[in-house]
Amino acid sequence: MLGGAPDTPTIGDPRAQRSSQYRGRVPELLDPAASSGAPLGPAAADPLPRSTALRWVGLAMVGFLLAEVLGVALLSLVAALKGFSSGEATRLAQAATPPEWVIVSLLTGQWLAFLGAPYLATRLGPVRHRLGLAFRRTDLLGVPIGAAAQIVVLLAYLPFRAHLHHFDAPAQRLTGGSSGAGFVLIAALTILGAPFAEEVFFRGLLLRGLTGLSTGLWGRRRTWALAAAAVADGLLFGLAHGEWVQLPGLAAFGVLLALLTMRTGRLGTSIVAHCSFNALAIISIAVVGG
Repeated sequence: MLGGAPDTPTIGDPRAQRSSQYRGRVPELLDPAASSGAPLGPAAADPLPRSTALRWVGLAMVGFLLAEVLGVALLSLVAALKGFSSGEATRLAQAATPPEWVIVSLLTGQWLAFLGAPYLATRLGPVRHRLGLAFRRTDLLGVPIGAAAQIVVLLAYLPFRAHLHHFDAPAQRLTGGSSGAGFVLIAALTILGAPFAEEVFFRGLLLRGLTGLSTGLWGRRRTWALAAAAVADGLLFGLAHGEWVQLPGLAAFGVLLALLTMRTGRLGTSIVAHCSFNALAIISIAVVGG
């Protein structure tokens, strides 16, 4: 299970000695305390050991590449079952408004990698670190945070909208070819599925790895290290969407989600904020068409 509780070694178990070696270095964010009532924040969370952080970042890179491969592979499989050739499936995927089954196939393949890489990261190494996948009632603050972030991003783009061609193309590409039950399915995947998979990957796996590496590079300058990790995580989050016009807004939102994760010590608030951010976009498409 993602972020599952680590095995507790018994007395005489060789793992007990290895666990005590790392006990002071297990980050609070990935520790069972993340699910308890203990307040956590950047000052309380120890970074991952450098070797573990490097492995987590490496798994994130592999996971990102594998997401593209699995998305295409699953699309080809579903296309074959529906009687389409691989060339026809590619053309449908590149269309301005792909059919629902194309979108679902691509997203499912990507999310398998986005969830598989963090799962492997928590199972490898002498200590089974946690992802901080925990929720509290206070995470509902993510609802207004995500909605406000969406509004701020839209307002920031407003002066440039007249000069930006196809600004709504990504949203139309995602939902433009669907209606009725198909639109409901795509909306549910966008509002619930995407935030969960992406937050587990980008803030649960990648951010923790980047935090460990940056802390090792910056040494005692902890604030600079955390800021560098948050900015790098946000930028990679924006780049992963492959939308150059929307990159600044997505990167800024990614930095905000990284800071929320660092501040709360868990993924709950960032997941809720991400859901709210996407929900507002879907609602605007349903109401005004863009």
